Amino acid sequence: MKVDLNCDMGEGFGNDAELLSVVSSANIACGFHAGDPETMRRTAEIAVEKGVAIGAHPGYPDRENFGRIEMSLSAREISDLITEQIGIMRDVAVAAGGALNHVKPHGALYNQAARDHELAAAIAEAVAAFDPQLVLFGLSGSVSITEAHRLGLRAASEVFADRTYRNDGSLTPRTDPNALISHEQRSIVQAMQMVRDQAVTATDGTLVKVTAETICLHGDGENALRFANVIRTTLERNGVRVRCISHGS
Repeated sequence: MKVDLNCDMGEGFGNDAELLSVVSSANIACGFHAGDPETMRRTAEIAVEKGVAIGAHPGYPDRENFGRIEMSLSAREISDLITEQIGIMRDVAVAAGGALNHVKPHGALYNQAARDHELAAAIAEAVAAFDPQLVLFGLSGSVSITEAHRLGLRAASEVFADRTYRNDGSLTPRTDPNALISHEQRSIVQAMQMVRDQAVTATDGTLVKVTAETICLHGDGENALRFANVIRTTLERNGVRVRCISHGS
């Protein structure tokens, strides 16, 4: 068995360098919901040094709310938003001696695309037009994945070790007090269940099928680095290889 471990980075939480020694893919904020040119450059350089795949992490242009408030934009506006941020991150990755490997939308943009066919299509079309070799990360079982596949893009089905799930396979909204998993052992159990059984137990006890190709480890949690280390160690002790996802792999 194998799985990718990805983490959202360059968002100002100060632990990126340490996390880059643990994860296999880095989703780097492109300056719209968070981040700045210097942080992007530094994060990309460390990722290249550590052999971690570099991804663009585009979000809504809303730094005040960290890109977590939904917006209603046209398909053209979404395409322009995604294209600009991918372009910025591609240039940073190349300047750091690496290459852009994947794209993972952030926050509200990610969650809306998981259920909105039109938005998911606009994102996938923008990625495909920019570079059809890029991998598009999306929530397992969501329309983000089906729209990417429709266009012939390599899509990586993503699951979350530190978020709870509803019985329809969607993530529990962050506004719910039960949305985040803060207990280390519970996070480990969920990660192993998703990788080993390709399923996750929802908050109501329902067993929901998932495809666990990449596990997201959020860098903004209080115990993010410890969680990341323990989850990777547990996976490897159970015979799961941690490696990045690239087109064709």
